[in-house]
Amino acid sequence: MSDEAPEAPPPEEAPEAPKQKMVAMPDGTEMPALADGEYDAIVLGTGLKECIISGILSVDGKKVLHMDRNDYYGGESASVNLNQLFERFGAGTPNAALGNSRDYNIDLAPKFIMANGVLVKMLIMTGVNKYLEFKQVDGSYVVKDGKPNKVPATDTEALATPLVGFFEKRRLRKFVMYVDEYDEAKPATHQGHDLNKITCQELFAKFGLEKGTVDFIGHSLALYDNDKYLSQPAMEMIDRCKLYGESLARYGKSPYLYPLYGLGELPQAFARLAAVYGGTYMLHKPIDKIVYDSDGKAAGILSIGEDGKPAYAKCGLIVGDPTYFPDKTVNTQKVVRCIAILSHPITPGQEASAQVILPQNQIGRTNDIYVFCVSSGHCVAAQGKYIAFVSTVSTRDDFGSNLAKAANEELKEGLKLLGKVDSYFFDVYDVKEPKTDGVADKTFISRSYDPSSHFEKTTEDVMDMYQRIYGKPLDLSKTMVDLSADDE
Repeated sequence: MSDEAPEAPPPEEAPEAPKQKMVAMPDGTEMPALADGEYDAIVLGTGLKECIISGILSVDGKKVLHMDRNDYYGGESASVNLNQLFERFGAGTPNAALGNSRDYNIDLAPKFIMANGVLVKMLIMTGVNKYLEFKQVDGSYVVKDGKPNKVPATDTEALATPLVGFFEKRRLRKFVMYVDEYDEAKPATHQGHDLNKITCQELFAKFGLEKGTVDFIGHSLALYDNDKYLSQPAMEMIDRCKLYGESLARYGKSPYLYPLYGLGELPQAFARLAAVYGGTYMLHKPIDKIVYDSDGKAAGILSIGEDGKPAYAKCGLIVGDPTYFPDKTVNTQKVVRCIAILSHPITPGQEASAQVILPQNQIGRTNDIYVFCVSSGHCVAAQGKYIAFVSTVSTRDDFGSNLAKAANEELKEGLKLLGKVDSYFFDVYDVKEPKTDGVADKTFISRSYDPSSHFEKTTEDVMDMYQRIYGKPLDLSKTMVDLSADDE
C-alpha cells in the first residue's frame, strides 16, 4: 500500500460572469443597456398625463420604460405630506398645532373631477377605477357682487338663488331646457339655431339673457376661465353645459368627485396598470440626454445603469412632460397660486369640500380666480384642518424680488374668502406647451397644468397626445381591460 497522499482534484473553474447586454446608439456606439435596453416607448415623468399614456400604451401591448428624475410618483401632479410641503418652500419645520405630517396629502396640481367627464371614462375604460376610492365634493359656488353663492343643484335652489333676478329666472330656465333637450342628430331640438355658426354671444342674445346670467352660465357651468368663448361658435359651450348637468345629475349636490388621499393616487393607479401589463418603472433616474437619430427622430435615452455607469435604452418614441424638453417647449402664460392650511371651512354652507369660482368680470381681471378646498373628509388633512388653493393666470411677466407681495395682489379677491389662515405659501410657475405636435421627431410632450380647479383641460391634453401618437382619436366607449380580471 502506497504512503503517497491522494492527488487533489483540480480546482473548479469560477462560473463565467454574465455578459453585459450592449445596445447600439444611432451613431453606432455600443453602450451598456439601460434596463432591458430596447423599448417601443420611453415615458419621462410620472405625472398624471404621462401615467395615463403609459398605461394605455402598455395595455395596447407596447413595451414601455417609464422613468422619473424624482424619487416619488406624480411629478407636478403629486401629493405631498406636510413636512414635504414645508421643505418644498424652504419654510423649516411645521408648527406642531397643524398635526401629524402623515395625515396630510396636499396636491401640487389641485383639481376636481367632473362626475361624467372624460377622466372618469378613462378610469373605467382602463379599469383603473378599481384601484381608487372617490367621494363627492360637497359644494360648488360662484361669486357675484363680492359674495359666494351656491350654484343651484336642485329646482328648489334654482328658484331661490340670488344669482339671477326673478324675471330672469324664466329666461334662464328656457335656456337650460334648450341645453338639456339639444341633440345634434335631431334638428327638431335645435330651434333653428346652427350652433356651428352662431356665436355664444348671439345665442345668449336670442334667449334675452342678461350679462350677469351670461357670466354665471359661461364660468360656473361651461367652466370657461375668460370671455374669449363669447365670440366662438356655441356648440362647444352647449356641450360643456350638458357635461355639467349630466355630472350633477349623477350624484346631486355638486358635479365633482375627488379621490380619497389626494390626486397623487391617480398617477400611481395608472402606473400600477402599466406595471401589470409589463411596463418597467425607474424612479430617481437622471435623464442625461435624449438621443435623436440622423433624421431628427427620437431614438433613446442616456442615463445611469444599476452599476452607476452610463447606460442607454433605445425606443421608437418618447413621451414626457415639458420639464424634460426645455428646447422643444414655449412658455404661454404664468400661473400664480396660494396653498393655505386653515382651521375652518371657507363657504357659507360650511361644506368640508367645495369649489368657488370668481368670474373675471366680477373681479376686474382678464381670467377667473379659482378657489379649491378639501379637508380630512377626503383624507388629505389632519382632523379639523382644511387645505385651500387659490389660483389664476397671472397678468405679470415679472414678480420682482417680493413674490409674496406680488402674488397677494394678484390673488387678493380669492384670498378674502379664506379668512384666518394657519399657514400659507405662494408659488408662480410657467405654463409650457410643445412647439410642435411631435409627429415628425417622435417626441410627444404634454402641456403644463392650468390653474383651473377641474380636470377638463387636462383630459383634453391626454386625448390630444393619444391622437398625435396613434393618428386616431381615443375611443372612450371601448373597454381596454377586463374589469373583473385579477392583478395576478
